[in-house]
Amino acid sequence: MWKYVARRALASIPVLLLASVLIFLLVREFGADPARQRCQASRDPQCLTRVRAELGLDRSLPVQYLDEMKNFVTGQWGESQRSDRDVSELIGDAMRETVPLAFWAVVVSLGAAVLVGVTSARHPGSVRDHTFTVLAFAGIAMPTFWLGLLVIQLFTYELQQLLGLSQPIFYSIPNPIGSGWVDSARELALPVFVLSVQLIAGWSRYQRAALSDELHGDHIRTARAKGLSERRVVWKHGMRSSSTSLVTVVAIDAGALIGGVVVTERVFSRPGMGTLLLAALRDGDTNVLIPWMLIAGIGVILANLAADVAYAALDPRVRLTSGNPT
Repeated sequence: MWKYVARRALASIPVLLLASVLIFLLVREFGADPARQRCQASRDPQCLTRVRAELGLDRSLPVQYLDEMKNFVTGQWGESQRSDRDVSELIGDAMRETVPLAFWAVVVSLGAAVLVGVTSARHPGSVRDHTFTVLAFAGIAMPTFWLGLLVIQLFTYELQQLLGLSQPIFYSIPNPIGSGWVDSARELALPVFVLSVQLIAGWSRYQRAALSDELHGDHIRTARAKGLSERRVVWKHGMRSSSTSLVTVVAIDAGALIGGVVVTERVFSRPGMGTLLLAALRDGDTNVLIPWMLIAGIGVILANLAADVAYAALDPRVRLTSGNPT
C-alpha cells in the first residue's frame, strides 16, 4: 500500500510543475505590470526601468519563473501591491477563514450525500426516492450566489421579524459556556449550508446510482443467501464497492469547491481566500495571485492524491493493477 501511495505522490510532481508553469505564464501575460503600478504617480522617466530591475522583471521568463518558485518554496512571497502587507500574512489570515468553511462543507456534504443516496438506493421508486430526486435536481440547478442571498434574507430578516427577535436568529441562540466554538458555529452555519447544497445534490445522485448497481450484483445475492441482515449487506458489502465512484467525484469536485468558496465568501462578506482572490484580480496584485493560485493548485492535486489512496483502500484491485500489491 505504501509503495502505491509513493508512486502516486511521485506521479503528482510533474502535474504540479506543469501547473506552476501555466500559472506563472498566465499571471505574467494577463496580470497587471507591477513596475507600471509603482510608477503611476512618478514623473521620473527612469522609474520604470529602475523598478523593473529591482523586481527582476528585466530578466528572462525562465529566470523569473525559477525566482518565483524559489520564493514560494522558501515563503518569501513579498508584499501586497495593494495593502503593502506581507503576502504570507494575508494568505494565512484568509486561510483561517476558508479552511474551516471548506472542511465542514465537505464533511456535511459527504455525510448527507451518503445517507440520501443509500436511502434512495434501498427504496427505488418510493416516495422518498422521488422526493430526494426532485430535491437533488433543484439543488444542482440552484445558483450558489442566489441561494446565499435567499438564505440571508430568510434568516437575518424574515425569521427575525416573524419571531420578534432583536438580532438574527443564529445570534439569538444562547451560549451558556461562553465557548468560541459556539460563536464559530454560528458564523459558519449558513455559509456551510449554502456551499453544501449543490455538493449534496450531486454526490447523492452518484451514490444512489453506484449503490443501486451494486445491490443487483452476484456478491450481494450471495451475502443475502447466507442470511446476513439487509443493513449489513448494504453498509458492509454494497457500500465498500460503490463508494469508489463517490470518492472519484469528490476529488473531481475539488476545483468546483474552490469556485463555490469564492462565491460563498463574497455573498457572506467573509474575509477568506475567495475575497482575497477577487481583490487581487481587481487590483492586479500579482504578488498575491501567484501564491494564491499555487496553493489552490496544490490543494486540488492533494485532493486527487487522497482520492487515489482512498480508492486503493476500498478496492485492492487498484493496487494489483498498479504493481506490487503490498
